Amino acid sequence: MANPPELDSTDLRILAQLQEDASLSNQDLAERVHVSPATCLRRVKRLQEAGIIERQVAILSPAHLGHGLTAIVEITLDRQGVEHLDAFESRAAADAAVQQCYRVSTGPDFVLIVQVADMAAYNAFAQRLLSQDANVRNVRSFFATQRAKFSTQVVLPGL
Repeated sequence: MANPPELDSTDLRILAQLQEDASLSNQDLAERVHVSPATCLRRVKRLQEAGIIERQVAILSPAHLGHGLTAIVEITLDRQGVEHLDAFESRAAADAAVQQCYRVSTGPDFVLIVQVADMAAYNAFAQRLLSQDANVRNVRSFFATQRAKFSTQVVLPGL
């Protein structure tokens, strides 16, 4: 949507609650933000249609599911033409190990957040996505030893 809707305090309270727990029923959400269920449902739908709420997901524990290695990977390409950047970005975004893919400026061309089971799985990922791409000039990988914070929440104005 070109012009997102103006957000009032009720919209912001809804967004704050959904960032904490998107599994709330409409009834529970309405009670927490002090509006009627019909108003709440209408506002949530409007926020979804506007693209402010992109999607609602469950956040899983990678370690409990055998994906205990997180890598932050910087990639520099040899050729940075739009078609080359787009091609690499498409390949990276399509790889299941890539949780986040950012095209960045000043420094590397891309930063990826990669979640895999172990170093062998990382090596398979690197071979699959990085080593076989003739346009990848440089790769720097950093491996997380501890996660001090992980959040998907966006800071909301006025809350």
